[in-house]
Amino acid sequence: MYNLRGGFLVRPLIIALVLGCAGAMMSWLEEQFPATSGWVPAAIFPSHADPQVAQVILAGIAASMMTVVSIVFAILLMTLTLASMQFSPRIIVSFSKDRVTQWTLGIFLGTFSYCMAALPAARSLPHPFAPVATVLGAMLLAITCVGWLLFFIHHISQAISVNHIVDKIAKETEGVIDELMPSPRGLDHLKHAEALRPNTSEVAISTEESGYIRFIDTQRLVALAKEFHVSIRVLRHVGHFVPAAIPLMMVSKGNRLSPEGIARLLAAFDFGPTRTLQQDVEFGVLQIVDIALKAISPAVNDPTTAISCVDQLSRILIRFASREPPDELLCDPPGVPRASVTWIHFDRLLEAAFEQIRMYSKSDVAVSLRLLRALGDIAASTPDPEFRRILVERGMRTLAGCAEKLGEDELQALRIRQAALETLTAIPRS
Repeated sequence: MYNLRGGFLVRPLIIALVLGCAGAMMSWLEEQFPATSGWVPAAIFPSHADPQVAQVILAGIAASMMTVVSIVFAILLMTLTLASMQFSPRIIVSFSKDRVTQWTLGIFLGTFSYCMAALPAARSLPHPFAPVATVLGAMLLAITCVGWLLFFIHHISQAISVNHIVDKIAKETEGVIDELMPSPRGLDHLKHAEALRPNTSEVAISTEESGYIRFIDTQRLVALAKEFHVSIRVLRHVGHFVPAAIPLMMVSKGNRLSPEGIARLLAAFDFGPTRTLQQDVEFGVLQIVDIALKAISPAVNDPTTAISCVDQLSRILIRFASREPPDELLCDPPGVPRASVTWIHFDRLLEAAFEQIRMYSKSDVAVSLRLLRALGDIAASTPDPEFRRILVERGMRTLAGCAEKLGEDELQALRIRQAALETLTAIPRS
């Protein structure tokens, strides 16, 4: 079952725990085997027997690390606030999963834990002891933290760039498409079998909690349907919000299911307060659309950013159109229907990607031209005649919308590009 791997602070806490244990272990080993301190140069510690020097260094590094951690958190919060206000609140999830940020917090917290774990070993009573090698390790970690802080600042300055954000979302969305639709689409692909139809023996099963469907474990669903000798018709697809007490699926002969069996069926679905990119291709598209809509709003008026978003959306749609859609009718063994699950189709994803941008860019020639070119690029990449027909219709709607706001001179360039789209879709593909 999909989850966020424990949240944002799991990796930093693990790193801090590991380095803290390392500090305690090194100081203990050094106390048990004093000869290990002999290889440390005397220039660093003129007196290996002076524990006060070790205490000052360890305490100083620990205090400075906590100061730097507070600075890192301040930079991170400022970045999240800026990105949320300027681009879209939905992209905060992407920032929270950023591994550079997690490693930065982990290394700083780990250095603090290392110093605190080693500090009790430096003592004057009952006999003086200075963990020289352990202190040298703390100094090396401190130098590493300084270099990592510079790298982190450089990384954040790139991370808040709109082109970097949109490109990252597009790559993640393509990864979802590759995982969900691994097979390439062919001209001679067979039509998928029709989904299960309603019948009088069906029983509605609803969830007890409201939330977005983030993941459907289809293999588990089919296995349970086979075990209980029922067929399951899922009514909502990934990304839909399902209120409590609203039917989620219809189960034929569902009256034979016990409460425990119903709970096992519901466990095949992962619900949450927000959508994720685990199986939700549309969510990745909507994140980019939000950025584009904010860019072409009168308050921002940044058509260049909107054009960049359109380019990335065309990249996602080209990848989606080139893949064989997932099976909506699931059978086990072959020929025996067990469950039907609906996935998003090309026309729906195309509408989610371009319809709102088309509506808000009627008076913007540059964005409308790029929309038509994006439609042409998608048409040139797919051999499916039905997809090409949908793309031509979308281009005609774009041109008709611009005719309401623009003059004849501006429309001329749009008509030329629409004609190129129609000509391109008429060219046969081998």
